Amino acid sequence: MAKLRVHEFAKQIDVSSKEILRILKEHNIDIKAAMSIIPEEAMDIVKKELNISDKTENVEHTKEETKKNNNGNAKNKDEKNNNAGSSKNNRDNNVKNNKNNSNNNNNSNNNKNNRNGNNKNSNMKNKNINKQQEAPKQQPKEQEEEETIKVITLPETLTIKELADKLKIQASALVKKMFLAGKIVTINQEIDFDTASEIALEYNCIAEEEVKVNAIEELLKEDEENEEDLVPRPPVVCVMGHVDHGKTSLLDAIRSTNVISQEAGGITQHIGAYVVECNGQKITFLDTPGHEAFTAMRMRGAMSTDIAILVVAADDGVMPQTVEAISHAKAAGVEIIVAVNKMDKPSANIERVKQELVEHELVAEDWGGDTIFVPVSARTREGIDTLLEMILLTAEMKELKANPNRKARGLVIEAKLDKGKGPVANILVQKGTLHVGDTVAAGSCHGKIRAMMDDKGRRLKEAGPSTPVEVLGLNDVPNAGEIIIATENEKEARNFAETFIRESRERLLDDTKSKLSLDDLFSQIQAGNVKELGIIVKADVQGSVEAVKQSLVKLSNDEVVVKIIHGGVGAINESDVSLASASNAIIIGFNVRPDNMAKQMAEREKVDVRLYRVIYNAIEDVEAAMKGMLDPEYEEKVIGQLEVRQIYKASGVGTIAGSYVVKGKITKASTVRILRDSVVIYEGPLASLKRFKDDVKEVTEGYECGLVFEKFNDVKEMDIIEAYIMEEIPR
Repeated sequence: MAKLRVHEFAKQIDVSSKEILRILKEHNIDIKAAMSIIPEEAMDIVKKELNISDKTENVEHTKEETKKNNNGNAKNKDEKNNNAGSSKNNRDNNVKNNKNNSNNNNNSNNNKNNRNGNNKNSNMKNKNINKQQEAPKQQPKEQEEEETIKVITLPETLTIKELADKLKIQASALVKKMFLAGKIVTINQEIDFDTASEIALEYNCIAEEEVKVNAIEELLKEDEENEEDLVPRPPVVCVMGHVDHGKTSLLDAIRSTNVISQEAGGITQHIGAYVVECNGQKITFLDTPGHEAFTAMRMRGAMSTDIAILVVAADDGVMPQTVEAISHAKAAGVEIIVAVNKMDKPSANIERVKQELVEHELVAEDWGGDTIFVPVSARTREGIDTLLEMILLTAEMKELKANPNRKARGLVIEAKLDKGKGPVANILVQKGTLHVGDTVAAGSCHGKIRAMMDDKGRRLKEAGPSTPVEVLGLNDVPNAGEIIIATENEKEARNFAETFIRESRERLLDDTKSKLSLDDLFSQIQAGNVKELGIIVKADVQGSVEAVKQSLVKLSNDEVVVKIIHGGVGAINESDVSLASASNAIIIGFNVRPDNMAKQMAEREKVDVRLYRVIYNAIEDVEAAMKGMLDPEYEEKVIGQLEVRQIYKASGVGTIAGSYVVKGKITKASTVRILRDSVVIYEGPLASLKRFKDDVKEVTEGYECGLVFEKFNDVKEMDIIEAYIMEEIPR
């Protein structure tokens, strides 16, 4: 049996290719396309599944049967042309008479009929012969049409007109076809990919879904490196903690005792990073504020640090900013080492610090956990060497490696515009080696490295992995957190920068960075965009924070998990907004308010900040938002006050209140409240509002008007009328 493709076999048994592919998939037969050749055993499985085992045999014998039928039809025509008396016996006699060449008068009519029949019969045969001769000419065309199956690429959604263009048919023909199938559409109506692919199959076209490519991601995409090329690199460390717990003192102690060069005074502080040495190994410290190092970098999809040192004062314990620092470090997913500072003080109590940090899931190793605690004193320099050794040990466990023999790739720590030098960028090389003269691109900026200085201001010709350097030569000042890459040539660097600018503009126009808010939470859950609802809780007292956290976590369901990213005491500050923006979270405040800077940042970053005074309101709002039933809040706003001066009776209208607008205004759309002796006797809409005989939309202060109330006539002189509207409060 000749080899058949899936679509040929489908046509043969009168079943769609999609159905055959589905059956083959159920039987674990690896055939995915309609153009693939289908084995005989697979055909048997499909026939057995569809109970049409004899159908192909019938199809194969179709031509023979049609020939027999044609001959039969010719015979039937002969019989119809014969007289009623010339039956089977007469035909037999005629045949015998023809053979014997007899000239019987009785059979003369039959002979004439036979001659006519023979002529017709010969004509039918000729026609059949002609048809059979024409058939082979037409068959190749059909086979060619069957085999020309196209593959088209379609987006996630497209219009009927766009689909028709892809299929190279008229849009009106496609609309007509869908109308006959029971679907009423227009050429501008959008359809999804599944519907479009089904329509395309009917036109012998296989549809493939278009893959959206992020140009910036493609540019920044890296190939996996061979393990053989990787070598250990110095760890990048960031120090964070509460105010006045000794972060700066600890950094000064590390710098003055462990810098590579003994010239401690030669360190330039503005570079934002520096290198120290311990036991012949280097450690890079980031001198940027801890929270910014995590959230600002993470917000741009870049990780800057490997290890975070959490500084806690032994005499003060865990404070609000300590908890905040823990939240930032955990959100960034970095290793935490706790440095318990001020151990030289008499009131130092390291066990108390360990006890308090257990509540935040930081359990000391001697308590059965995996968090390293190092007692240090910045004043006496006690424990500094141990801390550096623990950093190196943690780095060794993390197996931090990089390939120095490749094009450089790093991170912009900070950048500025210098009057004498031009754009200056402080960068941290993460992979490869950066050389003077390399062309680089960082976000929307590009250029050629003209000069490079290390953390002590010394000029360098090259910088390896985990080395902080200051570079000159960019055409503009890049943003902090941008990824900087070395390119083959200047043209490639310029193209990278132009692509970045174009993609950033489109992203801003489309507003793809949709921040999460309670108002659109349900729609995003339905769309599958939200699997985890991050919440930051701030309150006036610690008890309220714990109560709210526990209540909100219980609202988790099968579709979305409520996760408390951070909880703390005090006003909502910029750090909270920054963390919420990076984590796409919602801020909930109890009896606290955001400061001015935080409010401005929340508006800029589109972070949803909700303020409450009652815990149940917050829980109800979050629960309602998760169910998509969050009702808008309205507030009553009084817009005018009137006094009834005179009453008029009119048949068919009712009581008309001749009134004077004392304050504000009254509109036709406003709701009114009638007060008599400070008691509300009616509240409802206006039936009509007139000045003299004309209907008006509003009457302002100092003018008279006539009012008719909806289904209310018991109005008297000197009644006070309040006009108000309901305004929706922005949530």
